[in-house]
Amino acid sequence: MDDLTEMYNDLIMEHSMNSYNKKKLDQADFSELGHNPNCGDEITLELKVNNNVIEDMAFTGHGCAISQASTSIMIDTLKGKTIEEAKEIIDTFIKMIKREITDEKELEKLEDAIAFKNISNMPARVKCALLAWHTLEDMINKNSDGKGSINCCH
Repeated sequence: MDDLTEMYNDLIMEHSMNSYNKKKLDQADFSELGHNPNCGDEITLELKVNNNVIEDMAFTGHGCAISQASTSIMIDTLKGKTIEEAKEIIDTFIKMIKREITDEKELEKLEDAIAFKNISNMPARVKCALLAWHTLEDMINKNSDGKGSINCCH
């Protein structure tokens, strides 16, 4: 195993075991349940948005190490980003998992989420890694005004 793979594995384990992002958000603007029927992973994503920027995000629920770590790392990656930036990063992550994007330069925007780059080698784990990303994508699409903003309370 090369050093980079080992570092990614350590990062995934760290986030799956000690996720400071796993909590309830006070006064969340949006909440979305994500469920993977194949393995029973289930998460609830909560989002706080201010002026179209993701101010805070958290999750609760249960699942395997991959789904929990992917959710936590997604939150770290997207916090502070605009909804438009988040949509682009979500799209890049999904395309990386599907091996539609392999260009390292393009993948840099994923920050730590690049740790899941080789998950496509484990087909049974792909849905686990994508659960949070698809859940957030659904949440944004459901609440979007179609102009890159999210309809909210602020």
